[in-house]
Amino acid sequence: MNKDINKQGHFGSFGGRFVPETLIYALDELTREYSTAKKDPRFRRELSYCLSQYAGRPTPLYFASNLSRYLGRGIRVYLKREDLLHTGAHKINNTLGQVLLARRMKKTRIIAETGAGQHGVATATVAAMFGLECVIYMGTEDIKRQRLNVLRMRLLNAKIVPVKSGSRTLKDATTEALRDWVTNVGSTYYIIGSVVGPHPYPVMVRNFQSVIGKEARRQILAKEKRLPDYLIACVGGGSNSIGLFHPFFKDKKVKFIGIEAAGEGIFSGKHAATLVKGSVGVLHGAKSDVLEDKFGQINIAHSIAAGLDYPGVGPEHAFYKKIRRAEYYAVTDSQALKGFDLLSKVEGIIPALEPAHVIAYLQTRAQKLKPDSLIIVCLSGRGDKDLDIIYGR
Repeated sequence: MNKDINKQGHFGSFGGRFVPETLIYALDELTREYSTAKKDPRFRRELSYCLSQYAGRPTPLYFASNLSRYLGRGIRVYLKREDLLHTGAHKINNTLGQVLLARRMKKTRIIAETGAGQHGVATATVAAMFGLECVIYMGTEDIKRQRLNVLRMRLLNAKIVPVKSGSRTLKDATTEALRDWVTNVGSTYYIIGSVVGPHPYPVMVRNFQSVIGKEARRQILAKEKRLPDYLIACVGGGSNSIGLFHPFFKDKKVKFIGIEAAGEGIFSGKHAATLVKGSVGVLHGAKSDVLEDKFGQINIAHSIAAGLDYPGVGPEHAFYKKIRRAEYYAVTDSQALKGFDLLSKVEGIIPALEPAHVIAYLQTRAQKLKPDSLIIVCLSGRGDKDLDIIYGR
């Protein structure tokens, strides 16, 4: 852990635990097990084996020469190709780590929440791999717009529980998963999909996803003989971005840029720009930046990208913003669609709508970056899951 994180899981003033008393025992149990497991050579060897032989790590750091040429001004863009992993996104880095913890804790039932469906697919995948019962909570709105991933989860023998309350998206799926966990803590392990929730989840998920940044660091030094000027990644809950950023935290010359979803515009009331437009509050067991009204009620978030459609963010991101270690910007739905189209046409790589927001940021703001910049973009997932959204519009 960083010296900025205390034993209660606070990143400065953010994080911690704001949960029912019934979950404290389960969280303490998980904290102890994770603390033991991460020091256990057998656990590390098994996770390393699964990441390399099953998930497909290391992922390439690909020089996007056509995109770089399009942006001009000597800018050089490398794509960290998490889209090439088994299941098509970075989510499996975390689900593999957590399912191994579940087995150590002798849990027989896995639950998870999902928005874009990629975390649900990754959870269903590892549950099938280890023969565990799997229940996935998913908002009915996301079930409609992520039909392909719903079919994949069912094929992997997961039970999908439709969530009809609230916005019928990721926030409400997370709420229902937490309710399930409160009821079934003895037999059930909750695989949270991002760097959100009560301690130890934000730290634990960050550490499992840090394989992204650790690999990228080695790869860029081998290719360019220096560190990048910028690391840029999309931010919903924020696991792919923290996974890229954290191994570079002490490298002060490396700038971090997180891209949120501006939806129909940050002044429209229909967006998910938590760090750009939110305020400090509590959501799903942790203190962080959230989207809330003047009465402290959580607002409904909106993004064309289901994985960014969340009215909160990981507490470590809120901390990075507060200490000015990272900058955060927002990209609209219409801009993201242009980013999706650009990368597909110039590089032959179809991105998920989530990282398409990053491509759109480069497309619209490259002139504000310093000339001859060396940039690493986390391409967190592939775009086949989003074709129904794009061509059904």
